Amino acid sequence: MDRTSRSNVLFVVLDTVRKDRLGPYAYQRETTPKLSRFAEEATVFESAIAPAPWTLPVHASLFTGRYPSQHGADQGSPYLDNVATLASVLSAADYDTACYSSNAWITPYTGLTDGFDEQDSFFEALPGDVLSGPLASVWQTVNDNDYLHELASKLVRVGAIAHEKLASGEGADSKTPEVIDRTRSFIDDSESDRGWFAFVNLMDAHLPYYPPETYRKEFAPGVDPDEVCQNSKEYNSGAREIDDEEWDAIRGLYDAEIAHMDAELGRLFAWLRETGQWEETTVIVAADHGELHGEHGLYGHEFALYDELINVPLLVKHPDLETGRRDDLVELLDCYHTILDAMDVDPSAVEADVDGDVLARDPTRSLLSRKYRAFEETEDPDPGQQAVLEGADDGGYAFVEYAQPVIELHHLEEKASDAGIDLPDDHRAYSRLRAARSTDAKYIRADRIPDESYRLDEEASADPTDDEVVAATERALERFEDAVGGAWDAPTDTNANEGDALAEANEETRDRLRELGYLG
Repeated sequence: MDRTSRSNVLFVVLDTVRKDRLGPYAYQRETTPKLSRFAEEATVFESAIAPAPWTLPVHASLFTGRYPSQHGADQGSPYLDNVATLASVLSAADYDTACYSSNAWITPYTGLTDGFDEQDSFFEALPGDVLSGPLASVWQTVNDNDYLHELASKLVRVGAIAHEKLASGEGADSKTPEVIDRTRSFIDDSESDRGWFAFVNLMDAHLPYYPPETYRKEFAPGVDPDEVCQNSKEYNSGAREIDDEEWDAIRGLYDAEIAHMDAELGRLFAWLRETGQWEETTVIVAADHGELHGEHGLYGHEFALYDELINVPLLVKHPDLETGRRDDLVELLDCYHTILDAMDVDPSAVEADVDGDVLARDPTRSLLSRKYRAFEETEDPDPGQQAVLEGADDGGYAFVEYAQPVIELHHLEEKASDAGIDLPDDHRAYSRLRAARSTDAKYIRADRIPDESYRLDEEASADPTDDEVVAATERALERFEDAVGGAWDAPTDTNANEGDALAEANEETRDRLRELGYLG
């Protein structure tokens, strides 16, 4: 088949991967030789900012081009509702589309796979019907009904079970080789005259770390994954201490997982080259968020918006981008517009064939456009664009949001309780967070803990009353907060009253909860 006129995009998310553990970002250990080779053909972005520090809202932003406050997908309401996805638009424009992932949040249950012609989550910690079908309907009904909303605290435990099983090491075998194989099969079978869009999420670097033995021997020799702390909530709750030697072991396992992903990704890249499809394929490699390994006294990727979590790797290969490094600020949600640009798709042309609200393609948010971040040229500015445009100060900003983490909070409280620890009301786990970040500074707003502000070049706290760059960043955050509906300036209620809500639940909902083991 003649593929010369086709336009293809391969979008790879390395889940939970810090940029400072990759060769293209000057990591000294050789974790990513294949990615380092790819970087020689790509643009490497130094200041790519994720819109949230965890999977669901970030992927929802990648697939809709919207900030978390706009698309609304979070643990409290973990699904896209009446919002058209990138895959829906591309499928309507006659591209073949596929999504392969081993992440439990990227499933029909959350709506993130809407529009893909083919999809498989490869997630086996729970039966497939738990993450789709009846439960999705139950959860959406609960969250959309004032009387049933508090019942969500029961349903959240479904996610908690999945997380607990993963953290135990059960089902920890990597699905990455199968994800790569399925992606190759999809590409090989594609017959669209326009081309294909393949989205891949590789989950190995997410806790728990059980790398294949070959990579464990190289990067974590002598380390038994079952002998180190693999549950971040134990550490974050204060129930478990980790010394320097154990942190080194944990980081070694993490590096081994990244090395395994790199090898498998290299296998896919080599195949694309061998089959003559590499030159005509736009390739985007990013992380959705990073991970903390003891920095700031935290483990994992919850309860914070530090740079180790939200300043993520982003590498893009496209003929309109020069190879090399870029230091300018970019936002990860811009990938939505960049992919539409690369595939020459105008969402308005297929809007009638797509379910949900369709976001127009915006050249000021496409990395391929000469108008990138020239926000004064956009006709309908989004909250981030509006916050930049309304500022009298110079400089661009990226914006990050983190609603209260229901599942993580449940686990943290459980681990603390088991250890006889009482978490204070002002523990950071109870806080909602928002941040504005420039290339120079960051300001983090919280509703239960003190705000935090930094000069990035000094990696030190800075008071906005003494530092005008930090003060300008706080003003940018205030403008963003206004644009998305106001600041989170009042603490949320963390105690749901399940009894009254449960009394309102219909028998079908009760039966489903009973099947899942939450009712007697």
